[in-house]
Amino acid sequence: VQLQASGGGLVQAGGSLRPSCAASGLTFSRYAMGWFRQTPGREREFVAAISWSGDTTTYAEFVKDRFTIFRDNAKNTVYLQMNSVKPEDAAVYYCAADLGVYGSSSRLAYDYWGQGTLVTVSS
Repeated sequence: VQLQASGGGLVQAGGSLRPSCAASGLTFSRYAMGWFRQTPGREREFVAAISWSGDTTTYAEFVKDRFTIFRDNAKNTVYLQMNSVKPEDAAVYYCAADLGVYGSSSRLAYDYWGQGTLVTVSS
């Protein structure tokens, strides 16, 4: 199983970015997917999750109304649309796969993890 995250980079505060995560080696449509983020010295924290069908999404309070998680099961890819980015959103963003229906906010629920993509925010 491989989860390949990409699409991070440098973005200005207030701007937008869309990291993506391409999955292989698993039946993607049977996995809920999540995005987490981590900064040095801090625990990895939940950002957003999406059900295997794409019908149900869950967000951390600090990204609600700014970030959108969506998936394309035909492309085995999950995306995180980041709008109105803030300096505190700077982190390494990780995607993860959960053999469950809805996706969890707990990192312990996830079976597979990608390598992370770095998001840097300039103010």
